[in-house]
Amino acid sequence: MIRMRDLSLLTDFYQLTMAQGYCEKGKTEEAVFDLFYRENPCDNGYAVFAGLEQVIEFVENLEFKEEDIEYLRTQGFKERFLDYLRDFKFTGDIYSVPEGSVVFPKEPLFKVEAPILQAQLLETPLLNFINHQALIATKAARITEAAQGKSVLEFGLRRAHGPDAGTYGARAAVIGGCSGTSNVLTGKKFGVKVSGTHAHSWVMSFESELEAFRTYADNFPDSAILLVDTYDTLKSGVPNAIKVFKEMKDKGIDSELFGIRLDSGDLAYLSKEARKMLDQAGLEDAVIVASNNLDEDIISSLNLQGAQIDLYGVGTKLITSYDCPAFGAVYKMSEYNDQPKIKLSDNIEKMTDPGNKKLIRIYDQRSGEIRADLIALKDEVISADRDLVLFDARDTWKTTTLKKGNYQLREMMKPIFKTGKLVYDSPQVAEIKEYAEKEKESLGAEYKRLTNPHIMKVDLSDKLYELKQKLIKENKIEK
Repeated sequence: MIRMRDLSLLTDFYQLTMAQGYCEKGKTEEAVFDLFYRENPCDNGYAVFAGLEQVIEFVENLEFKEEDIEYLRTQGFKERFLDYLRDFKFTGDIYSVPEGSVVFPKEPLFKVEAPILQAQLLETPLLNFINHQALIATKAARITEAAQGKSVLEFGLRRAHGPDAGTYGARAAVIGGCSGTSNVLTGKKFGVKVSGTHAHSWVMSFESELEAFRTYADNFPDSAILLVDTYDTLKSGVPNAIKVFKEMKDKGIDSELFGIRLDSGDLAYLSKEARKMLDQAGLEDAVIVASNNLDEDIISSLNLQGAQIDLYGVGTKLITSYDCPAFGAVYKMSEYNDQPKIKLSDNIEKMTDPGNKKLIRIYDQRSGEIRADLIALKDEVISADRDLVLFDARDTWKTTTLKKGNYQLREMMKPIFKTGKLVYDSPQVAEIKEYAEKEKESLGAEYKRLTNPHIMKVDLSDKLYELKQKLIKENKIEK
């Protein structure tokens, strides 16, 4: 695991003002906070959870150095609180769904059980890590779904919102489904495949396009992907690429990967014409790569047009999640000093589910597909040995009965920290990606379609529903 740089002050100021208040008041009671989100990004049918490894690194390395203490002193914080921070160590419990899990709105994905001050201080950094990576992983899942089994490479570093967004965004994109990235630092840090071709400037720096292609192929015979649209794609670029590929074959060079890249123009038309030219030259194994401001909608359109594209390079609209710039996860208290808590609102979507909870996933016994998710209280026993009745928490007349023997249960959240000690081994990114692919396979096609996907049922157990209704009545203020 790469040690994270010092991010102890990566927080909002009000987290520290509240923390000082807790310290001065002597509030040390245990609190439970849930991290969840309210709407699927990009109008998708699900999200892909990511960012857990960076959360683990943060919590493990969280300490306040003397320079941090001195800075906070200049901001008016009291000495008693600064002494507390000087000796700070997280001592609570953390639970989370695994990275790469498919998840749905309103369900707890990450849970902190800790003294109130400690739990409060974690809010901002947790949301920062998870909001960003879950967003990019979900966008990557949409784009790779649109590609219909063809490889997608993440090419967005130069358009990312800074180095961290580019590096951790590329990590998330691979978790979401991309087969690799152009980001070399991501490759080094996380062991993912890096790849790329060359720029138009490479071609323009030579006396001729043909010389540029020959030189590149000589240097990289096993990844000779030639950018053919610098001057004229079909009259110059593709013919010159064909010459170079034939020369390689005449020399006995058996390239592992060779082909062309299209980066402008009508990609559907150009790819079909280029495919004909390559095949007529006996280069049926040459691949065609396409880039140029692609996203899931453009890729879907290209497929509908019969584009002859083998691999997509996607940059700006993936690494920035161009059409949906925020994931929207929140971190809300659900229990304090063993008492369940609820946030009420005139906006029903902003009401929270009270109590210390767990998330149970329900699978169809025969198909293995997800049927629903069930949020239950931590100590509840939910058994597959009996019929299970699910109901909509808002429209309770909407019910579904699952017969015993026809479904399986899986508890989703795993212990990450226990009494401040790490008890979880973070998988490598390649393993997370493989897990995420299996997770997506457990979704029916209706949940993965890009437009108007089916909505997964996320229901409350009877006991949790009754507790929520009880607290609503107790906390409601008559107007």
